[in-house]
Amino acid sequence: MAHPHTSGAVTGTGDRSRPRAALPALCATQITSWGIVYYAFPVLNPEITAATGWSTTATTAAFSGGLLVSALTGIPVGRILDRRGPRAVMTTGSVLGVVAVLAIAYAPNLAAFTAAWLLAGVAMAATFYQPAFAALTRWWGRDRIRALTVVTLAGGLASTVFAPLTATLAEHLSWRTTYAVLALLLALVTIPAHALALRGTWPPAPASSSQRDTNSGSVTHSRPFLMLATALTLNSFAMYAVVIALVPLLISRGASPTAAAWALGLGGAGQTLGRTLYSTLANHTGVTTRTVTLITLGGTTTAAFALVSGPFPLLVGIAIAAGMVRGNLTLLQATAVTDRWGTTHYGHLSGLLAAPATIASALAPFAGAALAGPLGGYPGLFTALALVSAAAALLALGS
Repeated sequence: MAHPHTSGAVTGTGDRSRPRAALPALCATQITSWGIVYYAFPVLNPEITAATGWSTTATTAAFSGGLLVSALTGIPVGRILDRRGPRAVMTTGSVLGVVAVLAIAYAPNLAAFTAAWLLAGVAMAATFYQPAFAALTRWWGRDRIRALTVVTLAGGLASTVFAPLTATLAEHLSWRTTYAVLALLLALVTIPAHALALRGTWPPAPASSSQRDTNSGSVTHSRPFLMLATALTLNSFAMYAVVIALVPLLISRGASPTAAAWALGLGGAGQTLGRTLYSTLANHTGVTTRTVTLITLGGTTTAAFALVSGPFPLLVGIAIAAGMVRGNLTLLQATAVTDRWGTTHYGHLSGLLAAPATIASALAPFAGAALAGPLGGYPGLFTALALVSAAAALLALGS
């Protein structure tokens, strides 16, 4: 008979299969990767367009292209993670991320800038939440919610740390030099952390132990999966359009660029605060109820941005509330597969579930920038996004 600890290691539920440094390492790398590869862009984009003459629509389209590549790359990455684990994937992604950020920094023209963002998209797929979630779900087993919460608590600080840091660097350096400094920091933190801290044995996927652990093909064609995927896709479109459009909205309300960046950063602090509440929420609600509730609350904060013009501290308060909801939605998506269909095909199913949502988040910054004018400005855009969230909540009733 297998020793209990041995059995736990095989199924991913025992301590032996967990690299001790994995959890703190992933905390550090999620803060750094998200902060530099994602959140630096909305802070630097006004300076990029001013210095280069490229239009906001064009630069945002390049950024959106990277997110689109991330969505498409995430599906094969999910399959690789299920089979081989996170170390090679995330280390390679870190190296590509550094190369991509340097290429963004020194792009001589818009075409090169766009190509650099497409490369950054591959890095995002290999270093952002999806591979980290796959690692924690397999290694931590039944304790996964605790581990996922810890990492997303840290990840929620990405904008809190890097939006103000990027704004401060940009006050003293050009946008190109700012990105170069950030690339160096990305290399120093993420490459060694992923290479050294994720060396633990990758346990085999647990065998199907319940009706929830069904064939992945039957799951992906089921009505609940399709309804959930559609709801999360619409929600992601609204949520990420809000994140990228928040700085220009606040500037249009009279805030300085630095103050707007701080508001964006404090929204990240709200994410961290919100995630401390998710375990309690999960213990007291059914999976469909909390999905509908969180999407509805997100739409409510978006509507508040559209309706409230000031004062600035009140807008910051709304940003923090929106961040709290956004933080819970991240954990909701991280646990959506296991709560409904078990853990056996987590990497593959979560990759498929995340792909359309990530595509929507990729299109959101471009669509937001393009629609703000026709909708009469950023308040009109936020009103439309609140309606998108309402539609998503209705669809989530069928998940």
